[in-house]
Amino acid sequence: MHYHEIIALGESILQGHQIQYKEALQLTHIMNEDIPLLSAFANKIRLQFTGRNVDMCGIVNARSGMCSEDCKFCAQSVYHDTQTPIHNLLDIGQITAAAQKAQEQGAKRISIVTSGKGMDRDPDFQKIIESIQAIMNHTSLKVCANLGTLSLEQARMLASAGVKRYAHNLETSENFYPSVCTTHSYQERVDTIQAAKAAGMELCTGGIIGMGESWQDRIDFAFAIKSLDVASIPINILNPIKGTALEDVMPPSPLDIIKTFAIFRFICPDKIIRPAGGREINLRDMQGHLMLSGANGLIIGNYLTFTGRNTVADFQMVQDAGLIPTLL
Repeated sequence: MHYHEIIALGESILQGHQIQYKEALQLTHIMNEDIPLLSAFANKIRLQFTGRNVDMCGIVNARSGMCSEDCKFCAQSVYHDTQTPIHNLLDIGQITAAAQKAQEQGAKRISIVTSGKGMDRDPDFQKIIESIQAIMNHTSLKVCANLGTLSLEQARMLASAGVKRYAHNLETSENFYPSVCTTHSYQERVDTIQAAKAAGMELCTGGIIGMGESWQDRIDFAFAIKSLDVASIPINILNPIKGTALEDVMPPSPLDIIKTFAIFRFICPDKIIRPAGGREINLRDMQGHLMLSGANGLIIGNYLTFTGRNTVADFQMVQDAGLIPTLL
């Protein structure tokens, strides 16, 4: 795709037209020198459809390690030998204190995350419900949850407790998914996402790029997310942790990452697109460029198994891009 075609496609989306699959795939073939142009139109699309606000969200690693699943990127899997901390579910006071700290750092939303496949017959589920209620009582944060697979009944219980948004990733395209995980299916992920939506919660659904997938896989992944009509799209960039099955995979270059985020904005013009884990490591000095390439959300603070960036620096980065760190 030549630069004048990028301009025509960007103008078309600004006029309210939807990008077609073939057009999105063509964008993946642009030259590196045209990526700033692609970013500029992604930025204009973001401004038109979502404004200048950037959704700042923190996470609480409420239960860590010893996951029974074999997701090849994950340091918490029992299939991998990593140095990831292992702990049972934090008590209600610890979870509440972590949420309060995130609020003090500027987060407007907190996500409670637990390791493991999901909540089916999980003895911690009721304690998680009580922890969510404690956060609601002691902070002004919006509460999200990322607890793995759910039944419709469990999804309704979370919604009744006050959870506004449920986080459950597709991880990648349906075609590439078997190369990432074999212990549970892609369809199980879709079923959980649909259960959360049926219970009235918003959806936070994204995945990871840089695991060896093709550009076509990334486009398939983006259109699958679009079809689910999610509110927030967290995009992680592989951090190849020693001891995992993907420890020797070379992550994508900063320009490839920027191109990916911009294309996601072309495909999903009115959603929150949130750079998440791996941005600091893989983008290095080019992190700020994402804020001018269509991104309008951030995971702030530490991640599940590795540290993030200083929160003050993230707020400054957003403001330096002429944007407003806030709650959408």
